[in-house]
Amino acid sequence: MDAFSAVLDGPRARGAFLLRLVLSPPWGVRVEDEAPLTVITVVSGSACLVDEDGEPLSLTAGDVALVRGPRPYLFADSPDSQPQVRVDPEQRCWSLEDGRSLVDEMSIGVRTWGNADLTDDDADVCLVGAYDLTSQITPLLVGLLPRSAVTRGHDWTSPVRDLLVAEVGRDAAGQGVVLDRLLDLVLIEALRHWFTTRAADAPTWWLAAEHDLVGPAIRAMQTDPSRGWTVAVLAREAGMSRAAFARRFHELVGTPPMTFLTQWRLSLAADLLRDTDVTVAAVARDVGYGSPFALSAAFTRRYSASPTAYRRHARRPA
Repeated sequence: MDAFSAVLDGPRARGAFLLRLVLSPPWGVRVEDEAPLTVITVVSGSACLVDEDGEPLSLTAGDVALVRGPRPYLFADSPDSQPQVRVDPEQRCWSLEDGRSLVDEMSIGVRTWGNADLTDDDADVCLVGAYDLTSQITPLLVGLLPRSAVTRGHDWTSPVRDLLVAEVGRDAAGQGVVLDRLLDLVLIEALRHWFTTRAADAPTWWLAAEHDLVGPAIRAMQTDPSRGWTVAVLAREAGMSRAAFARRFHELVGTPPMTFLTQWRLSLAADLLRDTDVTVAAVARDVGYGSPFALSAAFTRRYSASPTAYRRHARRPA
């Protein structure tokens, strides 16, 4: 596994909210769902994202937009269109005119909602997938995105976007899991494209991972966190002297090697505690701590909660 794969494995949909919108202009939806991240794919027609603090962002067929929450925004056919619908934090739709629920009234098929029919050539068709991102790995990438990040249709080379479009209306056994995985792949492709083509926005470790000398050390730490890494061992991995490696790593990444390693290990530990039933001792071993007590001390300093308390809170029903 390379360094990118190790981090891209963090954002993962689990029963993500996914809906196909079929709307005849003029239309406007005020989104107040507080989702940490939303993936919008324009299937046909066009759309516009209007943030309260930014310029309108126009989208056309084939574009994929990542919208970072939780602030509200307007999703519409045009920046001049007024919202008729409000989406609340429970992903329920309400009329802004009289407050009535529109969930059932505008349902027009499996995971499909709107005021038009799919056969209507004038309708704008979009897929909207809302993530509830709880991975501690996620901020390493998603947290560095701008409010809206768009991959234009002409830059999109992966087939996963079209596979998601084809699958969203199906009602087959296990379809929810299929859609979660396809949505993940669309997100990963969009993230990869964004940070590969916009070096100024990329995290320092992402750029450093491409460095001929420091890159191998970053990949080694991310793919084998349980190994007993030291600066001297990492320097040998990079083919450098200890002092030269430590200095160059800090210059490129912004933190010392051991600080980077600790942050990575604790992020992995948090995800393991939330997503698995393995013991704290096993988590400690998997991420490179010699004992559960050593993990607990480091974990509590970072998250202000013991591993056991963190697991209990992370799994508590909302």
